Parts: sequence; structure tokens; C-alpha cells
Amino acid sequence: MNNNDITHGTDNVYADLGLPDATERQTKTRLAFAINELLNSRRLKQRETAQLLDIPQPKVSALKNYRLDNFSVERLMEFLTALDQDVEIVIRPRANNAEAGQISVLAAR
Repeated sequence: MNNNDITHGTDNVYADLGLPDATERQTKTRLAFAINELLNSRRLKQRETAQLLDIPQPKVSALKNYRLDNFSVERLMEFLTALDQDVEIVIRPRANNAEAGQISVLAAR
């Protein structure tokens, strides 16, 4: 490969890295990002967050540091609803140019 060659990735860094469950990892990361944005804007301490989300404080630390292996997508969505957010799942036909259906997380502000 020439130093001037550019390899363009996909919109999923986990897939680009060849990690297993890339779609799930990306979904969890985007959900966790939305949760952490809400927590930061509310300036909650980890102890307060633990009470609000009904999880032990070490799990709050894991969430804040994006160590998400012990969280399901469903549980992360439950955290969002505990933070007074609505979570909406939309199912629609895939785009014509897509090889397979996709999962995406969009945050409305």
C-alpha cells in the first residue's frame, strides 16, 4: 500500500476493526452516548445516577466509561426511559442500495 492510499471505512468502526457483533456494539455505544449526555447535562453524581437507574455504582462507572459488555440494548433503552426520554423503534423496508437491513440509533435534540 502506498502512503498516499486512503482506505475508507464504513459508518461502523467496530465492523471496520473486524470485531464480532459490530452492529450491536455500535448500537450500545450510541445509546450509552445519549445516556451519558443526559447524565452530564444533569450533573448527577455516580451515586445519584445509580439510584435513578437502579444499578450499583460500579455499573455506573462502566456505563460512563463505555464498558458496555454487561449491558443489553434493552437495558440501555430502559435507562433512557428512566431519564424521562421516549425511545421509539421504527421498522421500515431497507434502502434499495443496502446489502442488508441496518440498525441505527438517532437522537433527537
